[in-house]
Amino acid sequence: MNKNDIKILLVDDEPDIIEIIGYNLKSEGYQIFTAENGQEAIKSAKKNMPHLILLDIMMPEMDGIEACEKIRKIKSLENVIIAFLTARGEDYSQVAGFEAGADDYITKPIKPKVLVSKIKSLLRRLKTESESEDSLKLGDIIIDRDEYVVYKSGKKIALPRKEFELFSLLTSKPGKVFKREVILDTVWGNEVVVGGRTIDVHIRKLREKIGDDHFKTVKGVGYKFVLLEGEQ
Repeated sequence: MNKNDIKILLVDDEPDIIEIIGYNLKSEGYQIFTAENGQEAIKSAKKNMPHLILLDIMMPEMDGIEACEKIRKIKSLENVIIAFLTARGEDYSQVAGFEAGADDYITKPIKPKVLVSKIKSLLRRLKTESESEDSLKLGDIIIDRDEYVVYKSGKKIALPRKEFELFSLLTSKPGKVFKREVILDTVWGNEVVVGGRTIDVHIRKLREKIGDDHFKTVKGVGYKFVLLEGEQ
């Protein structure tokens, strides 16, 4: 995908942040749209269909967490990449962000060149999606990597991007224990700093949606996906 075709929605109630980040991203050739709060972000996202949303958390009228949750419920925006851009670095706010359906978490302040690098890394996933055409069937579960969706017993289960990537990793080798550091590196990448509870939050979400029995915790090591009796 050409840079000039990529649309980024920048949401922040601080004009200086909008101006600085917007300028640097426009200089890279991206199409930039802006909003000052969560309500404006939802309207803009529906209208402009961005590929990536940079979303502040602390904003008036509607904060980033609520806006993220609402955007994730919009069918046409289910695959948009959402990254929180916020000065709040506490672990609990990161967990809240990921539970709301965010893909990544970027802490302010951040140097423009570093942010641009992170944005490029996030947008590489768009290429990965377009190139993926295979699907995997495990028992009554079908993982469609082309559509980025999962089907269980014929029922479609929409997963946020990070949940899908984590699920896709674990199911790539059923029964194999994936170490936590491998999961973090593969799903989130070295360029993103996340809290220690991030994986646990995503596993809990997958257990709720796919089924608790499919996911096994190996204490002190990591997680694995298992096929149930009759599915092998």
